[in-house]
Amino acid sequence: MKLTSIPTFQEIEKVHERIKPYINQTPVLSSTAINEISGAEIYFKCENFQKIGAFKMRGAANAILALSEAERAKGVATHSSGNHAQAVALSAKNHGVPAYIVMPENAPSIKRAATAGYGAEIITCAPTLAARESTLDKVVARTGATFLHPYNNYDVIAGQATCAKELIEEVPNLEVIMAPIGGGGLMSGTAISTKALLPNAQIIGSEPKWADDAYRSFKSGRMQYNTRVDTIADGLRTNLGPLTFEIITKLVDDIITVSEEEIVAAMRIIWERMKIIIEPSCAVPFAALLQQKERFAGKKVGIIITGGNVDVNNLPF
Repeated sequence: MKLTSIPTFQEIEKVHERIKPYINQTPVLSSTAINEISGAEIYFKCENFQKIGAFKMRGAANAILALSEAERAKGVATHSSGNHAQAVALSAKNHGVPAYIVMPENAPSIKRAATAGYGAEIITCAPTLAARESTLDKVVARTGATFLHPYNNYDVIAGQATCAKELIEEVPNLEVIMAPIGGGGLMSGTAISTKALLPNAQIIGSEPKWADDAYRSFKSGRMQYNTRVDTIADGLRTNLGPLTFEIITKLVDDIITVSEEEIVAAMRIIWERMKIIIEPSCAVPFAALLQQKERFAGKKVGIIITGGNVDVNNLPF
């Protein structure tokens, strides 16, 4: 049964039970060295250890489980530069569902290869939102597949909400929860779970200055759109959707933007001090915390590390 309104926490609890066979309960890690550098007590929810290497598996797993048998028979389609593509491809494979994935020609090769490896049919398009959407329309017309939006979908949002739920259940007295914002599916789900479990915690989003539509939308109260998307954080190049915009403006306390240099510096610290692989998008909330150290000094902070699908032959440091 598909969700048709903002997910309640009770619905998220049911979703969590439903998708557990298809996801990993990822670890929460901390680092004494990083705590000393930041001046805060940070707990990283490491979705780089999730299946397909990113949190997107949660939303895709739930969205496919919510489809009817008739819908599954015709397949699923989506557009994505990488992590959602892989998640839909693997979730579809798990249930014997055909998958059609529209990917921009500049999508990271590691993500394209993984998506193909899960058996999806990949259709390449120009690297613009208009090209993604027009190409997807043609695929849906040809196949009859159901479009699974990467973030502007309540079933996807409910799946992503299980990430913060797990984090807070493991570390129950956090004072701040931080996540990056691309299309806003993770941030929306994070905000819903946090409000339910930690009503007094601050919920803070983070974004690259070169793709800051959510920041401008949040400050103005009206949907804004990116005028440039050449940030190194390739997972955050998308715009908010109407559903995620509504949830974020209602529930998120603040959004911090960071420079490309700050993203790379934060990414390098996590690689060097924690010895884990993270992609640039994951470093954005940690970069935001480092930018405003005094604001978070001495606080217990949960940060969602969104994924680890990075091209190690093309590192920024």
